[in-house]
Amino acid sequence: MSDEYSAMGGGLKLKGAIGKKKKKKTKKDKAKLLVAAVAAEKSKQERGEALTAEYDDSRTEAQKKFDKVQQEREYAKIKSKAQKSHKEKVDVSIIYRSAVWLLKYTY
Repeated sequence: MSDEYSAMGGGLKLKGAIGKKKKKKTKKDKAKLLVAAVAAEKSKQERGEALTAEYDDSRTEAQKKFDKVQQEREYAKIKSKAQKSHKEKVDVSIIYRSAVWLLKYTY
């Protein structure tokens, strides 16, 4: 009877938890990382210059104007939201909620 309810001792063993030790970084590893980072930055700059040189805008004038207007509207929307204080936002919310409540319960 005691065999049915006995349990193994020790903690749970999770997959991958055993044998995963971090390697210590050496000076050589740090030097390699630095060289790789510099090379990556250089290639990123070269690709950026190549992309700007090859960029051909095939959109029509109407599409360009539409995108410009959309961007201006988005900017104005963000600017107006940034100008409101927290108190003003709360006041607008309270007014809206009271109007909804009146419409809901007066009919």
